[in-house]
Amino acid sequence: MRSKETEITPEHGSPAERFGAYMWEAAIAAGYDLSDKGGGRARLAEDVGISPSAIGRMLNGRTLPLPRHFANLARAVARPVRDLYELAEMETGEDSTDDRIRPVGSVPPTPEEVADAWAITDPGLRRLFISNSEQVRRLQEEMNHRESGGGAVARG
Repeated sequence: MRSKETEITPEHGSPAERFGAYMWEAAIAAGYDLSDKGGGRARLAEDVGISPSAIGRMLNGRTLPLPRHFANLARAVARPVRDLYELAEMETGEDSTDDRIRPVGSVPPTPEEVADAWAITDPGLRRLFISNSEQVRRLQEEMNHRESGGGAVARG
């Protein structure tokens, strides 16, 4: 539960505190009841795809969510994802028009993240997409290894 004595706003505090204050206001504006018995935190967690405890830590300004959750958070509260990156003080690549852009220095998206971004929700199609993506990645690594003179790679 947020402390009523705290003066944290989206303009003041640490990045995690500002992020939490922003998301608190945005979630309420989006119709999430964040009162103790309102169920809004659990619903937000379900809509975003992260645990209720992670939502609680975020809303209370204790931690920042992982950047891979920013797009779902922004979608859930109908706010621009770029705002979340700015609050978290992460680079977004200002020249990009893609609001799902990852922070500078981040790792490539996982097949699961791509399936989410492309809205591949059917369980069978998701499994097929993810397994094929992983197989293609392994085959490419094999080819790269062979081309570098490393010989065959054990498959697993």
